[in-house]
Amino acid sequence: MFPVAGWLRCSSAQQHSSMKPAAERSAVVIEEADSRPLPPGWTSYLSPEGLRYYVNSCSKEKTWQRPFLSAEAPQRPLTCQNSSPYANECHSSRKTSQSAETPGVSLRKPTMKKQPPGSVSPAKRQIKEVKETKITINCVTFPLPGEGPEQQLLKPNEWSYCDYFWTDKKDPQGTTSVAGFEVLLQKQLKGKQMQKEMAEFIHERIKIEEEYAKNLSKLSLSPLAAQEEGTLGEAWTQMKKSLHDEAEVHLKFSNKLHSEVEKPLLTFRGDNFKKDLKKYDHHIADLRKQLASRYASVEKARKALADRQKDLEVKTQQLEVKLSNKTEEDIKKARRKSTQAGDDLMRCVDLYNQTQSKWFEEMVTTSMELEKLEVERIEWIQQHLRQYTTLRHETDMFNQSTVEPVDQLLQNVDPAKDRELWVKENKTGEVRPVDMDI
Repeated sequence: MFPVAGWLRCSSAQQHSSMKPAAERSAVVIEEADSRPLPPGWTSYLSPEGLRYYVNSCSKEKTWQRPFLSAEAPQRPLTCQNSSPYANECHSSRKTSQSAETPGVSLRKPTMKKQPPGSVSPAKRQIKEVKETKITINCVTFPLPGEGPEQQLLKPNEWSYCDYFWTDKKDPQGTTSVAGFEVLLQKQLKGKQMQKEMAEFIHERIKIEEEYAKNLSKLSLSPLAAQEEGTLGEAWTQMKKSLHDEAEVHLKFSNKLHSEVEKPLLTFRGDNFKKDLKKYDHHIADLRKQLASRYASVEKARKALADRQKDLEVKTQQLEVKLSNKTEEDIKKARRKSTQAGDDLMRCVDLYNQTQSKWFEEMVTTSMELEKLEVERIEWIQQHLRQYTTLRHETDMFNQSTVEPVDQLLQNVDPAKDRELWVKENKTGEVRPVDMDI
């Protein structure tokens, strides 16, 4: 990626060079009339603004003043300017500007050899050596592991959705990837499905209770052993009646299961819930599309800037080989286009960062809403399943109450009393037979 900071430094140096005093520029023009030969190692160049400067091929020293022999006055060094062949490699700072304007102090550049067009300059090689600290994945920019300050969780120790779903997740086959937000939406849809299946389970339980109640009621009317008598007969009759009472209890239990458990599970977050999830999905997806579009613009602007810089470098190297007004004019145009390309890149990067910030904010807000919905779902199901256990305990208590009279009568069963009652009712005579007389 193109180092924007380096481009800004060169732009700053250009502004610095445009502030050169008029007296200094006039002094350079006067020097053009000097026909004395240059000292060994010195070469003169003409800038696109028509200003002449001098470069020492041995020391790489540059100066606006014409160099003289050792017995004459020393030269004033050349400040970093956009009109020199090295303009694309200048680095501007307050410290170097002050030292460059101090008479008698040389502003030295790194050793620079003429390079073929399109080759990488030493300055660019230095930029390429800068270690990358960020990486862009699916149009989203992340810090590289171990680079920069450690990020703190938005909600520490809570395992919140807003902290763990920023990157995309590859499917098990590794052919496609699913956005982190899509994983959260799938969790919501899965929760809705689980809630529906729980309601179906309770419905089957209700059917069992209804069938059980129906069978108990039918069995309570059975005529079997209806002729049993005595205290045992009373206990048997009460047991049959208890079946009818138990059937009523289970029927009420099934009705309450339907109204207090099954129906709430079915109606909790109806059909509009999926529509709301689609709204969330479309909203975040639109932001991702915008982010992808901004990223494409950044890459396009970055390529355009690289092309402009390469063109400027080529034209600058051509000026070193052949001095001509046409080449100098081409350099001016190339420099303007490079500056404009840099401005475009900065604008695209700014728009990209704004879009990513908006996506980030919406991701945090929406994921927190989904987290809240999930908590509500779990608490809702917990509440109604506890209602199921409550009803079940109540049913057991009612069943116990129907069995208690039967148990009491069974404890009172007295075989002797039953025999007495039966004998009294069915006796045929108290006189016993005797022996016959002769």
